[in-house]
Amino acid sequence: MKARFKPKYNIRKGDNVVVITGDDKDLSKPRTVKEVLVEKGKVIVEGVNIITKHTKPSAQNTKGGIVKKEAPISISNVMLWDAKAKAPAKVKREREDGKTVRISKKSGERI
Repeated sequence: MKARFKPKYNIRKGDNVVVITGDDKDLSKPRTVKEVLVEKGKVIVEGVNIITKHTKPSAQNTKGGIVKKEAPISISNVMLWDAKAKAPAKVKREREDGKTVRISKKSGERI
């Protein structure tokens, strides 16, 4: 991404999202966002895109071995989950009392 303009995303850490494309696609199972990587345009979602990493023994990890962890996926492959409508929903932004608020287009409720 270019450093000149910082992109704004509607997805934040701790949000419930559904994966809409890829190997872990499941439109009915909401998952939690662990981290948003704004510069790369990616998110780390709990239980999605699991990779195995082989680690050598070190001072912190004396055994070493195989570690399973989540890898980032593109932010365009996830969609916010609307709990009231129980479905993925698009988001619009409105200003309330000087603060920007995310509102679901499907149910009209604050996220």
